[in-house]
Amino acid sequence: MPDMLRLLTFSTLYPNAAQPHHGIFVENRLRHLLGSGEATSTVLAPVPYYPKGGVARAIGARFGWARASDAPAHEIRHGISVHHPRYLAIPKIGMNVAPDLLARSAAQALRRLIDDGHRFDAIDAHYAYPDGVAAIALGRAFNLPVVITARGSDITLLPEYKIPRRRIVDALAAAQALIGVSAALAEGMVALGADPQRVHVLRNGIDLAMFHPVDRAQARAALDLPPPGAGNVLISVGHLIARKRVHLTIQALTALPGVILLLVGDGPERAALQGLAEGLGMAQRVRFLGTRAHDRLAACYGAADAMVLASSREGWANVLLESMACGTPVVASNIAGNTDVVQSPEAGLIVAENTALGFASAITRLFAARPDRGATRAYAERFSWDETTAGQLAVFRAVLGRSRES
Repeated sequence: MPDMLRLLTFSTLYPNAAQPHHGIFVENRLRHLLGSGEATSTVLAPVPYYPKGGVARAIGARFGWARASDAPAHEIRHGISVHHPRYLAIPKIGMNVAPDLLARSAAQALRRLIDDGHRFDAIDAHYAYPDGVAAIALGRAFNLPVVITARGSDITLLPEYKIPRRRIVDALAAAQALIGVSAALAEGMVALGADPQRVHVLRNGIDLAMFHPVDRAQARAALDLPPPGAGNVLISVGHLIARKRVHLTIQALTALPGVILLLVGDGPERAALQGLAEGLGMAQRVRFLGTRAHDRLAACYGAADAMVLASSREGWANVLLESMACGTPVVASNIAGNTDVVQSPEAGLIVAENTALGFASAITRLFAARPDRGATRAYAERFSWDETTAGQLAVFRAVLGRSRES
């Protein structure tokens, strides 16, 4: 039996009592890794601090910091010890200094953990900027190797900014190993100068027990929908933010007579999307369900005939696999990452054009030749967490082997 890996998982993308769905993909991957019995982890998941009075309160609400600041200093989630040290969040100029503020706060918290007797073999960092940059600083200060997992806009968007790009490039060069949750992200890291020998593709998995086929008649009745076969239903799951481009799906309804759209999630775009639906005469066909707990999503996916994801950017969209695991095929935007997930007709379709008309056309084609829901579920079963967990263990053990040799 190999030695137990002692990891410090470090990310601002991690759920907490005040934000139970925030960064849940990081928590899910870690839970499956620890389930192997070959690793332990303590989580450092810093949350932004800002003064809550006057103008600062309004600013905090705008940037989503108000809710995050309500996270407890420490909590136990699924048996994992999670610490939430505070770091100063600064609007606008904060993008450039966030890694330093994050590293300063995290270093104090890590010192306390070590003083309390905790020992770590490596830092498991998620999101290249600012988290990965701060993790490199922690690794140097505490003599720990760092593995950074890139998850999306940290590679596809943030390098467009001069200072973040320089710091991301430096962090990628300094990390002992890099993980991309899709091939496109791995290629993006190499394009930024990362050593290809240290870049690994380890996609996200799916919890096949949580996401499963349901009784569709019951699921539809619970949502006040027509029974299966009596009308087509689409679903979109995710934050209502600009990059999700939910407006394209709403606009597509104008070319899809009678189709109902369920929107699961909430966010700053909700009011604008409600206004769009009303303006197009679609208010009765677009239903805003709000945020749903993860363990209640299977019934929502199962009620739908297809799931639509119109995002402009994704690393690895877990919602696609969640839907497939429930037997519901998907229609996804033609972007890097989505094409890694949707690779056969049983899974669904990638649109030809990322426009409202393109989505309407793809949805029409899917409804004309619907894949068997059992086949869609079988496709999703290829994406369990086992392969990803084994890959993580191999990466961390290789990193520790190199560290010991040097």
